[in-house]
Amino acid sequence: MSATDNSTRPYIMDKNMGAAVNLDAVEMPTVNGDGLPVIELTQEQKYLFDLRGWLLIPGVLSADEVAEMREYCLRLKFQPESLPESQRNTLGGPLQRLADHPRIVGFMNEFVAYPGLSNRDCYGFRQESCHLFHRTVGEGKFAPHNGSGMLRFPGDSHTYSCIPGKANAGLTRVVCELNPVEKGTGGTLFVSGTHKGVYAAPDSVREPSSPIWETYGCPAGSLLFFTEALTHSATAWTNTKNDRVAIFSCYNTVNSKWHNWNPPAELMATMPSKRQTLYRPVYAQDNLIGGQYHG
Repeated sequence: MSATDNSTRPYIMDKNMGAAVNLDAVEMPTVNGDGLPVIELTQEQKYLFDLRGWLLIPGVLSADEVAEMREYCLRLKFQPESLPESQRNTLGGPLQRLADHPRIVGFMNEFVAYPGLSNRDCYGFRQESCHLFHRTVGEGKFAPHNGSGMLRFPGDSHTYSCIPGKANAGLTRVVCELNPVEKGTGGTLFVSGTHKGVYAAPDSVREPSSPIWETYGCPAGSLLFFTEALTHSATAWTNTKNDRVAIFSCYNTVNSKWHNWNPPAELMATMPSKRQTLYRPVYAQDNLIGGQYHG
């Protein structure tokens, strides 16, 4: 059987007696809240994310989208009073479109969503935080954390599990870089593979100059995905050409919540109904909007 043969499916366990979820009855979202087609991950992208615990997709947003979103972020940071009160949020204005961007939905459908709690009108995952990171030279602190997602305690969202042909990443971070990032000048640092790590980290991890750390460079408008189970760290921004302007969001399974965050109710009420399903209450039993649980 070739590496690209899709004739077999992983066995995803349902809630009762070890039975499998009936994947033939599941209809995952194929368009986002704006009606745009969901973009599925390629086989290489799935392989790289499972291997490393992080994935960069360069240049996802157009130049016009980047300019509009960056301008909104700068107003939010420096002139919040220039925005309506309900829009003074990283889900306000054009930034709302990032919440269920077609690339993000495609990733989440693969690595975070539970199929039995998904349908065409309801996402099988949640967005559970969204924040603006604006950094000038010298801002940002090296502070490595997390790792060992295969062994985290039940209820800890920083998990990673896998079976042949399928992986689930639990709490997953998405970073939208709205300014260029030059490699080695302040982008997020990663110790690839540590989301599966079963050994304690060596002392070298405590040094940001250690070759064990990996990072990236990318143009404005790129999306960076990483599992929070991965050992990672911020680091000081040293790029003198531009500040870092980035939207950091977290996504989680429908029955888990790590952050004490919710979008403003007034803002959420303006969203398309499908996008609103990203913020439904945190529980597992029949937590499906507009459909029937497929078990």
